[in-house]
Amino acid sequence: MKYLRLFLSFARTSFIADMEYRVNFLSRILTDVIWYVAQIVTFETLFQFSDKIGGWTLPEMRVFLGLIFIVDGIYMVLFQANLDSMTEKIRKGDMDLLLTKPVSSQFMMSLQRTSTAMLGNLIIGTSWLIYSIISLENFEWIRLAWLIFLLPIAVITTYSLRMLVSTVSVIVTRADYLQFAWYQITRLGLRPDKMYAPFLRYIVLTIIPLAATASVPARALLDPPEVGLFIWIGFVSGFFLWLTTKFWNYALKHYTSASS
Repeated sequence: MKYLRLFLSFARTSFIADMEYRVNFLSRILTDVIWYVAQIVTFETLFQFSDKIGGWTLPEMRVFLGLIFIVDGIYMVLFQANLDSMTEKIRKGDMDLLLTKPVSSQFMMSLQRTSTAMLGNLIIGTSWLIYSIISLENFEWIRLAWLIFLLPIAVITTYSLRMLVSTVSVIVTRADYLQFAWYQITRLGLRPDKMYAPFLRYIVLTIIPLAATASVPARALLDPPEVGLFIWIGFVSGFFLWLTTKFWNYALKHYTSASS
């Protein structure tokens, strides 16, 4: 309960701060809407030359994109601003203050700032998913229950992978090259895992489990349920979350205060 109250306090403060700069608030939403439109146009164009991609038709691929938008929206609301600014906080010595707080430093670093502007993105993504599902023929609505299990896994996996990359900054102070590498790697999750060769599929399902972001939840809605796969991706997600905490604690032992 202490952490929930603290998070709600952070969210309220962030919302007030965002409302002070409303033009920036709206421009951030517009920027991501442009990105969403670019993804949609990409696949709509590809389906002009093919009936199926990764075993899915265009209406099914729209569902996949809707899940990408939702997971991306949740991640941006909760974590993106915090993890993107971690290197700067370390370099300027702002992290020192966080380490003095009587709560988990990883919690403080991950959730201190909430990007309330991105709630608009989440609403857009949810609307697109609903539209896509309605467009499907004979969709079994009971399948949506799988998202109660798989969406949290998708967000946890995205956070864990990003946090692992960002934590390197605690040791080396500056790791801009890793931030760039992260954004390149995440592109693997923007395509259905079935598009990839077996070796790449193994990577996105296990080593860098970006398929948990949208491919696995989409398969729960569109394909015959693969319970074994869902349990496996849940295990992998839990492992990476555990690994994130272990690596964070290890990095703190090698942290040299930038303000000292």
